[in-house]
Amino acid sequence: MKRDAIKRRPLADTVLSTLEPEAREYREAYGLDRLYFVVSPSGRKRWEVRYKHPITQKWSFMGVGGYPDTKAKKARAQAIQIAELVADGIDPREHLKGGGGVRTFGVVAEQWYEHKQMQGRSAKTLTKMRHWLDNDALPALGDMAVADVSRADCVRVQKGIEARKAFNIAEKSRAFLRRIFDFAIAHGYCENNPASNLLDVAAPAPASKPRPHLLEEDLPDFLRALRMTTSRRSTRLAAWMVVWTASRPGMVRWMEWGEIKGKSWHIPAEKMKMRRDHVVPLCRQALQALEEMRPLSGRSRYVFTGEGAKLPVLSDAAINRCFSNAGYKERMTGHGARHTAKTLLSEHGWPLQWTEMQLAHKPIGLEGVYNQASYLEQRRKMMQWYADYLEALEVGMTKAKRDKFKRRQRDVTA
Repeated sequence: MKRDAIKRRPLADTVLSTLEPEAREYREAYGLDRLYFVVSPSGRKRWEVRYKHPITQKWSFMGVGGYPDTKAKKARAQAIQIAELVADGIDPREHLKGGGGVRTFGVVAEQWYEHKQMQGRSAKTLTKMRHWLDNDALPALGDMAVADVSRADCVRVQKGIEARKAFNIAEKSRAFLRRIFDFAIAHGYCENNPASNLLDVAAPAPASKPRPHLLEEDLPDFLRALRMTTSRRSTRLAAWMVVWTASRPGMVRWMEWGEIKGKSWHIPAEKMKMRRDHVVPLCRQALQALEEMRPLSGRSRYVFTGEGAKLPVLSDAAINRCFSNAGYKERMTGHGARHTAKTLLSEHGWPLQWTEMQLAHKPIGLEGVYNQASYLEQRRKMMQWYADYLEALEVGMTKAKRDKFKRRQRDVTA
């Protein structure tokens, strides 16, 4: 269920189990004992208690378990215990589950995570951290005293991740572990960092492969196949939106109606990889697709809504699955569409600055500091040219059409 459909508190278990995630992590008051229910964009849920530090008098949140492993009754009991400790002038973070002044890795890791939240890390980064904590770090190290965690324990976490071939997560795990122990050392919780030098014993990751993408001669058959795919309408239109705008698939999946202003799509900085606002010009074909989506999702926050209650938008595999349904599995991907656009536009003489800005790439070095131009109107003409060119490839390119496109390109870039 959506959070605005909550009618009463304390929150019933049926509400807790069905609350839907949103693009950003959010808290809902449980209704008793300053207890809060937190839902992350990935769909994972946990409990937090809000309390006032007995010395600094500053308000803070403290995690008391994940849901559904920790039910409301147990979370309430921990919230009451925290309130009693605060009333006695004791910082609850100084106390562990049966542990006096010894701090477990789990408690320190939660402190580190909350510190990252207060630093304003992006929702996407926090989701990755939370997923790693809940699935890899805390099950292996959570109950150990942080000062007792050895290098062998950290290696064990790394090997477990590598065993499932998740080498990108293993790389992030090394960084997260190192930073958590740096955090612990800075607070005097331990003296050494057992997560240093984990790279020296890391399994070699397979060589990265270029993202599958198509060249111009491959596009006519692909575009016709995409037009005929049996994927559901919202997925098909999202796939086309990726093709027409050369935007990252994740950005398209989380597109909001409130971000569409006239003939442009305004993406706020917190959603962007480079952490800066980005404006995407929308071609005629993309605007028509939005009008086609309006009866389906116009009353929702998001344009390309999901089917189930777990995720409010299309799944991260939906767009690639659409390309696979069109017969292009492992030949074309959502990110590959960006490579295709970049290659085709460059081959037809469109300026580097315009194509790089369309892809939301930051210029290198001082150019990235001083050049703040967005080239919006130039990109608008370029991407309309690109969408029209794709349309011509789909229905059948002729020499006359090709010459006309060449003149259009020259008129814009002259």
